[in-house]
Amino acid sequence: MLSPERMEVLQIQWVRLLDRGGVSPADAYPVFDHLVAAYAEPWRYYHTLEHIAETLKVLTKLLDQAEDAFAIMLACWFHDAVYDAQKHDNEAQSAELAMALLRPIGVAEVHLQRIDALIRATAHFDEAAIVGDAVLLVDADLAILGSAEVRYQRYANDIRREYAHVPDADYQQGRLRVLRNFLAQPQIYHTERMFAVGEEPARANLQAEIARLVDPQLLSD
Repeated sequence: MLSPERMEVLQIQWVRLLDRGGVSPADAYPVFDHLVAAYAEPWRYYHTLEHIAETLKVLTKLLDQAEDAFAIMLACWFHDAVYDAQKHDNEAQSAELAMALLRPIGVAEVHLQRIDALIRATAHFDEAAIVGDAVLLVDADLAILGSAEVRYQRYANDIRREYAHVPDADYQQGRLRVLRNFLAQPQIYHTERMFAVGEEPARANLQAEIARLVDPQLLSD
């Protein structure tokens, strides 16, 4: 859970971002409140505002490569706004929510089209969609994989909590498939900066989680 101080910083960042698109604070605040409520849903443990704050922090370091920095930042805010671990269309629903909340407050259509595509790209299902600014957003979204070991383990535990409805054996097989798919990629990160700082620790973290899943005894070591 974010501290009041970090929440205030996020709110200030949000209002400043929307101001760049000509949106007044009076119109920006209600959308921020909607997002705060969405990311605070009780079934969320990883896909919370903390994840958004961490992703935004990484993304700001990549923005000099962006074609539309305004759109990519808004897409980051919304990319997990709808999240239900029992459904498979969260990104599409998040994109639709972004359109429903941003269009009425005056965000330009040219940005909205990009925001919609960027959010959908974070589903990671269609490699062909991960081009241009989507590369930056996806790399930032996956930055958690290359985080410090303690932070990664908390992330892995939080993902398991979000899938509490899945029996252990089924979760193990599904999670192993996801982790091994990441390791099978020639590169987890596509930007030079993220590859340089994150690729090696990400692969180490993924391999360590696989080992813990294969041998649960390691969880208590």
